[in-house]
Amino acid sequence: MSDLARFWPARLPVALRDDLLAAYASPGRGYHDLQHLTEVLEHVEELTSPDDPVREAVLLAGWFHDAVYDGQDDDEERSARLAADSLGRDPLSDEVARLVRLTRTHRPAANDHAGQLLCDADLGILAAQPERYASYTAGVRREHAHVPDADFAAGRAAILRDLLAKPTLFHTPTARSRWEQRARANVTREIERLTGR
Repeated sequence: MSDLARFWPARLPVALRDDLLAAYASPGRGYHDLQHLTEVLEHVEELTSPDDPVREAVLLAGWFHDAVYDGQDDDEERSARLAADSLGRDPLSDEVARLVRLTRTHRPAANDHAGQLLCDADLGILAAQPERYASYTAGVRREHAHVPDADFAAGRAAILRDLLAKPTLFHTPTARSRWEQRARANVTREIERLTGR
């Protein structure tokens, strides 16, 4: 795991960063953990240039996007509120909260460069190599261990089908060219496994 401190703005309190790291390291997280946080931040780095004007907001949104996670329908909203409250009067506060909310649907507007970057970074896991993809799906299942197998399979397959129904899984040209084909293959195989086809 890389040194995540390099993704944290020097002007913001280290204590806030450490609180976020502790949240991602909390027990009970199967997938939405420190490895996921690391991958999202690294994906943002991969998809942006150092001088991209939205880079800092997208990185901050990456830090906050799953800060609150317990498998509830309002996890993204609670994470967005945490971002707004934690960043207070920071000029990026509202934008970071807006971006975090986008990770609920992963459907940014066509002209929303920052939203496209964050959503692509968050969904980059779909293009993972087989071993990592398997550990990702196992982690998601652990986070929903309380859900009976049949219900989980049906719900997960529905979410994945909804993603595949999008014209593209990824919004930025870089992510599409690097990840789209492998991600669609991974997701299709997972649906087949979940549905027994």
